[in-house]
Amino acid sequence: MKQGFFSVLATGALMIWAGMSQPAPAAPPNVLIIVADDLGYADLGFQGSKEIPTPHLDKLAAESIRCTSGYVPHPFCSPTRASLLTGRYQHRFGHENNPAWLPADRNAGLPLDQITFPQVMKKAGYLTGAVGKWHLGAHPDFHPNRRGFDEYWGLLGGGHMYFPTNKGGVEYTIPLDRNGKEAPFTNYLTAQIGMEAAAFVRRHAGAVKPWLLYLAFNAPHTPLQAPEDWLAKLAAIKDERRRAYAAMVAAMDDAIGEVLQALQSSGQERNTLLFFISDNGGPNLPAPNSPAFTDNSPLRGHKGAVYEGGIRVPFLVKWPARLKGGRTYDAAVSAMDFLATAAAAAGAPLPNDRPMDGVNLLPYLAGEQTGAPHEFLFWRSGGPGGNYAARMGPWKYVRLKEKEPELYNLTADIGETKNVAADHPQVLAQMRAAVAAWDQQTIAPIFESPRPAKAKKKAENK
Repeated sequence: MKQGFFSVLATGALMIWAGMSQPAPAAPPNVLIIVADDLGYADLGFQGSKEIPTPHLDKLAAESIRCTSGYVPHPFCSPTRASLLTGRYQHRFGHENNPAWLPADRNAGLPLDQITFPQVMKKAGYLTGAVGKWHLGAHPDFHPNRRGFDEYWGLLGGGHMYFPTNKGGVEYTIPLDRNGKEAPFTNYLTAQIGMEAAAFVRRHAGAVKPWLLYLAFNAPHTPLQAPEDWLAKLAAIKDERRRAYAAMVAAMDDAIGEVLQALQSSGQERNTLLFFISDNGGPNLPAPNSPAFTDNSPLRGHKGAVYEGGIRVPFLVKWPARLKGGRTYDAAVSAMDFLATAAAAAGAPLPNDRPMDGVNLLPYLAGEQTGAPHEFLFWRSGGPGGNYAARMGPWKYVRLKEKEPELYNLTADIGETKNVAADHPQVLAQMRAAVAAWDQQTIAPIFESPRPAKAKKKAENK
């Protein structure tokens, strides 16, 4: 499932020259993965936003390869992270839902038989760290330090209060964690995450070992809690929820800027392979007299949907020592590819005892290999028989549960406004067959998301 069907929409000769003219680095690169949480597709300056200032990410985008058809493997939080950290479709091992905060449950989390990104990189001699949101299981066996990360600081659940004095539910008020012990909560959380990540970068500058840092913000995920200075700067945004969300995005940009500055000032920028994404599209959470506070335009749908607005995200790749930046790459790629790409850069072997779905993007991004990294990309939400999507070249297939399948040409219709299934029966049949074959390689979810689980229990008790 890894070759051909659609070509890179760029001048091939120029890309080959640009990629091959870059000298190979003398040493394996550091690897930095930055993940935003519930970020709207159009809510960054380089994505077209005129009201949310994101100068640090805009500068990063100008220096990176911006993947215009960049996807995540799932339309909501934890399954995307499970796929990113294993390089596999999460459906292969049943991690299709968000795990509830259940510290006694050894089942609700990233299955313990899965080989993780840091475990792969450690075999190539890497030091590994994670900062920020985990959301891959509450049982101690799922702790990042037990899944391959040498260092961890952050929030273990699916979200958190942003200020130390905020009140909330158990999962959102659990103590911050440093390597299995309670850590002080002293600042606006997004800023503190940025400071911890920057400290990691500076601490390991000049170390014998290269490093991997998985930097996962919980911003701008709800609750909408923003620093006062940014709320004041964005007072022109009249809708209060939109203003709070915008301030949270701007504060995250500041935190990312601190990390990027640490890279630059420590002399590590050139030989750091950096990825940036959101874990899914922005949520559609309108309130009385207030629209949804995120903007996924021009895409259709939102977090939770298999339309583009749920799965297509801002997507940057930067490695100055190997890849020429300041350009776009248009073939479909996935966050699932990060592991194979980083492992290739590091000279780390991938697991050979299981199917690996991610692709090494380096030869494609360097212009050394033509064609598309993936023949197909697949999505499923809701388990077998749920909502499906697939992409093949310009074509997007959607089937919502028992409804008739839909087909869109994304080159002509990125907003998925015109179903052309009736006009292209052969393409539809090919994609339907591919989805059915892929579905046979998956299993049902091994745990339920918290809300459906609660609803089911309530119904059983009636």
